[in-house]
Amino acid sequence: MSTNTELANMFQTMATVLEISGANGFKVNANVKVARALEDLVEDVGTIDDITSIQGVGKSSAAKIKEYLETGAISSYNELLASIPPGLLDVMKVQGLGPKTVGKLWKEANVVDIASLQEAIQDGRLESLPRMGKKTIQNITESIAFLATSANRSRIGVAMPIAETLVSQLQQCDGVSNISFAGSLRRGKETIGDIDILASTSEPAVLIDAFCDDTKVEKILARGDTKCSVRIQAGMQIDLRIVDQNAFGAALLYFTGSKEHNIILRERAIAKGKKLNEYGLFDASSNSLLACSTEDEVYAALETPWIPPELREDRGELGCTATPALITSKDIKCDLHCHTTASDGHMSIQELAQQAIDRGFHTIAVTDHSQSQGQANGLKPDRLLKHIEAVHEVNEQMEGITILAGSEVDILPDGTLDYDDDLLSKLDIVVASPHAALSQSSEDATKRLLKAIEHPRVDIIGHPTGRIINKRKGLEPYLPTLIQAAKEHDTALELNANSYRLDLRDIQVRAACEGGARIAINTDAHRPEDFNQLKYGILTARRGWAMPENCINCLEHDKLHAWLRRNC
Repeated sequence: MSTNTELANMFQTMATVLEISGANGFKVNANVKVARALEDLVEDVGTIDDITSIQGVGKSSAAKIKEYLETGAISSYNELLASIPPGLLDVMKVQGLGPKTVGKLWKEANVVDIASLQEAIQDGRLESLPRMGKKTIQNITESIAFLATSANRSRIGVAMPIAETLVSQLQQCDGVSNISFAGSLRRGKETIGDIDILASTSEPAVLIDAFCDDTKVEKILARGDTKCSVRIQAGMQIDLRIVDQNAFGAALLYFTGSKEHNIILRERAIAKGKKLNEYGLFDASSNSLLACSTEDEVYAALETPWIPPELREDRGELGCTATPALITSKDIKCDLHCHTTASDGHMSIQELAQQAIDRGFHTIAVTDHSQSQGQANGLKPDRLLKHIEAVHEVNEQMEGITILAGSEVDILPDGTLDYDDDLLSKLDIVVASPHAALSQSSEDATKRLLKAIEHPRVDIIGHPTGRIINKRKGLEPYLPTLIQAAKEHDTALELNANSYRLDLRDIQVRAACEGGARIAINTDAHRPEDFNQLKYGILTARRGWAMPENCINCLEHDKLHAWLRRNC
């Protein structure tokens, strides 16, 4: 995690604590502005001489930032955290509970953590509070249950940058010959428990010291000659295993998993008179070593093609006769769901287009929010018409990129769209997405999305379930019906690459691809750095066995634009 991000998180937490405590809005908003300013900062804040030159950062906030840069802490931040029960920040994770409500629960119902919130529900304290009816309490109860199922697991968008940074640092240590993260992170799972790092080195003591003495380590849980475990300040556990250089491939295969994949591999080995473990593949009768240095070598010795880590889930991958040609980031040639300052984005049309050019895309779609998204500055019809003109004007001015004037149009609860058909016909591309009423029944959700899929002006169904990982389960439509309709009407189903969403999920992507429906992999970019989320969408797509031919973002320019005109 970068310094900018760490500081942004701290200022956002200060804003949250102040709002829970009932502080005035000015203080709350001041911290929110600083957090946003730090999030939007391109350069490292530590390289800026005059921190007050950053828009939104005053002298007081600048002093806090300087204190952090010099000491690694902010005293007022620690004092503020100590002013509330620490468990209240966990209560904030419950969907539907904002800072003011959490503050009220604390002061009026003695709710100090998740456990006391559950007690307040059970003994009736919650029901006695204003605006806490049975339906609201039921929603809170369901949110707590959902939160519990994802406890102690971090989004891949949190875990992977931590792992990548640490591996990069440790790779510089003397003696290191091989190092990689393994486990569910290497398999691209959407949430991660612990981070597993595997390394080979001729200087184990040097590597162990570097690992355990890292500034982000909060506590050393175990420190041995070949295995160490630490807990870092972000709350995650990281395990380091040191293995022999010659057995690195076998160990990487074993510790990448999954457990189910490993079991099938071992069964295959036994059937061939061999035995497989983390040290290598051996002849069962003579115990002679057959393969161990690379994964490819082990798979080949088992007469099996190398299986990409994302597929190692015992979902039929060992039936492959060749390594599947799964989609990669290099196959992506456009992004068809992005936002600008016209709604809730942080880039102008020109800045968005330049980001696309820098990434080698041939097309970028401007899809700002529709009118029902008031909190996201959604565009009323008159604003949208002017916005379409502005997009087309920039498209004429900029070379090397085609800029589409589109919209992320809300799919309303009854399945109708947020703009009338006449206005939709003026758009180059329509991404129709559900944002509200995400607790609909499966039947209603299916009808709702089906109506949008069948609409002749809709090109893509954006984040079809509306879920938020670890927080909101979203809609649960009957997917086979939607896939069949999407194939029939040639409407693409989006895999939203943002690590908060990854919606469609991996298994839904596979179902869509096998059912003949097209998918779209978009970043939903609001800021320049959001384009970097593409890798999480690619990992999820690969877990869903997606290949370039399944994805509209892989189409060459003329083929993509012909597809967009298919219903004209």
